[in-house]
Amino acid sequence: MPQNIEKIATDLLVDLIKCPSITPIEAGSLDVVEEFLSDIGFTCTRLKFEGDGSYPVDNLFATRRGKNCDTTSKHFLFGGHVDVVPIGDEASWTHPPFSAHIEDGVLWGRGATDMKSGVAAFCAAMRVLVENNDAENGIISLAITMDEEADAINGTEKILKWAKEQGYKFDFSIVGEPSSNKKIGDRIKIGRRGSFDGIIKVIGKQGHIAYPEKCKNPIPVLAEIATAISSNPLDEGDEHFQPSSLQISSFDVGNKATNVIPEQAILRFNVRHNDLWNQGTLFDWTQNLIDKIDAKGCEIVFESPTRGANCFIFPPAKDVELLDEIIRNQIGSNSKLDYSTTGGTSDARFIASYCPVVECGLVGDHMHAVDERVPLSQLTKLSEIYLNFITRYFSD
Repeated sequence: MPQNIEKIATDLLVDLIKCPSITPIEAGSLDVVEEFLSDIGFTCTRLKFEGDGSYPVDNLFATRRGKNCDTTSKHFLFGGHVDVVPIGDEASWTHPPFSAHIEDGVLWGRGATDMKSGVAAFCAAMRVLVENNDAENGIISLAITMDEEADAINGTEKILKWAKEQGYKFDFSIVGEPSSNKKIGDRIKIGRRGSFDGIIKVIGKQGHIAYPEKCKNPIPVLAEIATAISSNPLDEGDEHFQPSSLQISSFDVGNKATNVIPEQAILRFNVRHNDLWNQGTLFDWTQNLIDKIDAKGCEIVFESPTRGANCFIFPPAKDVELLDEIIRNQIGSNSKLDYSTTGGTSDARFIASYCPVVECGLVGDHMHAVDERVPLSQLTKLSEIYLNFITRYFSD
């Protein structure tokens, strides 16, 4: 294994951490990636998308076609993001969040885990791959966005739509999200649950609490709805997914007076669902329960305010099994890796519409936290996993 891969990955991660790229502010982070990849023969295209009710977003699509490619050559896609969540209270950080401070083999900074590390590891692997002349039998592309941590409207989804319009077709993809559990490479995410958001508003008639007959109180109606949607199990799970979970996140009246019946009450909830459901069936399920509630003269309005995210699953097949083999050889484990579908959503949900995709990255203990950090030994191991996988992927 080349001895310089650690330095390549570390130097690049330092440069990326120093860019305060809080969604959707690019802050030079895509410039860093573009310069790095251009130097090793990638053609880089900057894509700016806007509209659809969201802010403008800068994105990067980079691709390299090997010298020996023909119409049967494989096309591998790496997906990632260099935007990060806000830092919170800077005074709570041990080291400044964009200083990329290194101490005792650990690099500190916002994005060190989620997921500038994944981008740095993959780019470092690509440099070594090119230097070893192992990148000539296939096509390698990267889709890097600035909009994974927030709206995710003008990012990866639109990059992939653009790529399809340009004639690009992908055979397999890895997203470098922090997917590992306790040690690097002990878990591969082969799918993700979907996410469905709902808002239920009950509109009544405000009035003096001493004269309820002149009012229409929305609170008891909404309370019945809350009980109905939270006490009816959605399912029992299936082979790959745990049972779907509906959680009420807020029940708001906005009434501070004790002698006033409020005009309206609003409930918000989220469903993390398995592959037995989609956005439409969850809407219908909720509406059916609402329709059974006595509105007591009130108006009930139900809507899903976001696009949500549909569930996806790619059960282990040839390419996933190769990744499994590479990881087990790399970490020296004889036990089978954990194929997981847990966690929230990621941009892998967009890639899933174009090709099989898995998530493979660092241990996620410190993502989004104050004092986010990564042991450089993990960064090196991840770089080596990516390098060994791509080398075998194009040679097998």
